[in-house]
Amino acid sequence: MSDIILYDIPQKSPEINIWMAFPAMMSFGMSSLGYMSIVKRLDMRSDYYVEKIFTDTTNTKLRTQDVDVLGFSVSFEIDFLGIFKILDNFNIPLKSSQRDDTFPLIFGGGPVLTANPEPYCEFFDFIIIGDAEEIDTKIIDVIKNNKNLSKNQKLIKLSKVKGIYVPSLTKYDPENGVTTLNGQPYYVEKLSSPLCECITTPVLSEKSFFANTYVIEIVRGCPQRCGFCLASYLNLPYRYCDLNKITEKIDEGLKYTNKIALLGALITAHPQFEMICEHILKRKNDGVADLELSVSSLRADSISPLIIKTLVECGQKHSTIAIEAGSDRLRKIINKNLTESQIIETVKTAQNNGLKGLKIYAMIGHPTETQDDIEAFVTLAKKLKSEFKTFEFTFSFATFVPKSHTPFQFCARENIKSLEAKYEYLKKEFHKLGVKIRTSSVKWDYWQALLSRGDRRLADYLISVYKNGGNLGAFKQTYNEMKKSCNLPSSDFYALENRKLDENLPWDFIKISPEKDALIKEYKRLLANYNKM
Repeated sequence: MSDIILYDIPQKSPEINIWMAFPAMMSFGMSSLGYMSIVKRLDMRSDYYVEKIFTDTTNTKLRTQDVDVLGFSVSFEIDFLGIFKILDNFNIPLKSSQRDDTFPLIFGGGPVLTANPEPYCEFFDFIIIGDAEEIDTKIIDVIKNNKNLSKNQKLIKLSKVKGIYVPSLTKYDPENGVTTLNGQPYYVEKLSSPLCECITTPVLSEKSFFANTYVIEIVRGCPQRCGFCLASYLNLPYRYCDLNKITEKIDEGLKYTNKIALLGALITAHPQFEMICEHILKRKNDGVADLELSVSSLRADSISPLIIKTLVECGQKHSTIAIEAGSDRLRKIINKNLTESQIIETVKTAQNNGLKGLKIYAMIGHPTETQDDIEAFVTLAKKLKSEFKTFEFTFSFATFVPKSHTPFQFCARENIKSLEAKYEYLKKEFHKLGVKIRTSSVKWDYWQALLSRGDRRLADYLISVYKNGGNLGAFKQTYNEMKKSCNLPSSDFYALENRKLDENLPWDFIKISPEKDALIKEYKRLLANYNKM
């Protein structure tokens, strides 16, 4: 089966050539709604020629020297390895300073670069901070209309566009953060779209990781604002699509496939989510008998019998909830206002309405966490196993990583030895109970934390990590080797240590609502809950 393109491609009279790159294999890139929606927007312009690029791309219609712009969608900290691989594949120097006017202008966007672009900023000519729904008219047109200018002149024009960060026009030092070249304050305001239209899958493909699945973004962001959650704070204000537009998109997708997926950080926060479920059930009963529905994680205290019934009738045997912490006490501190009794009630609703099991997302290493909080996971698992004997549970654990632009950006991360001891305890106790458990790699999470709160000094280090194989050993060994020569602080400084509330953080120049003062206030409020207990 060939790809089904769900939008009209105009006859091309290209004035500008674009490569849009995804720093992983094609199957993953074709499944990325954000990346593919940008490709669609660009491809719908008659004056643009756009080509998709992945780490496993071997043939292209364009030659590198014919490309005007090369853009990267960056979703994960580790994506820099894929970015470097693509640049190497096309013999493009990794650093912006090493590329003259014969190379394409290279930009990046996505949640990682919006949150903290500094570890990666030397690899891009410019960076989009925030939503890129208007990438064509607001950004690419600036380049198209100034093709004859030098690289530096183009970047100066782009720097005047809201949401565009041009690293070469700034400097960084740990004391003052990011400033202009002459030391003046420098700010970039995040772009935010109103989500007037539902973003949907533009190309159905069997080669996609989620083969032939029509994905619909129904909400953006999350109103719950857990203290550690980048998805909540980076996407404020919380937005949701109009009900009628969602149902129209469901009907449109069902013309081409029986697989529908609803996407969002917290889809059940949509004020009319049950009406969406009713529409899906109606479509299934009206003739789409093999309709399959996939959803992202559900919030435990907002699951209703109708929601579970919809999932079950559309082929789901299991679903996912996030409880984040083991005890009611700690869930209150991290702003995950969810009680154990609500979790148990959720499982009752799930089992009584036909689900066979739940995956339960959780996290260890939260600020103020004690051994009692860890033991609370075991107590909860024991209760669930005892009360719901035929129901399947899988606990999936990660470790706390402090993220920029969240209240917990200031918080220390627990050390590797302590976190691994907690994992070993949980594995042992869950094995006794016969409850499945999956755990992240504490060591990988450590390096993710380093990148999450890193700064511009890491650029040469990241290049060396890539050249040394990009594996876990390369991260540690390379840091130890380069620490003195690159004047780097201890890796623990980035990954583990507390940040002072009045410190100039590397990402403070990015203006996101709520701003830093509001984050400090929320940080103090959440930690005040700890002092009251």
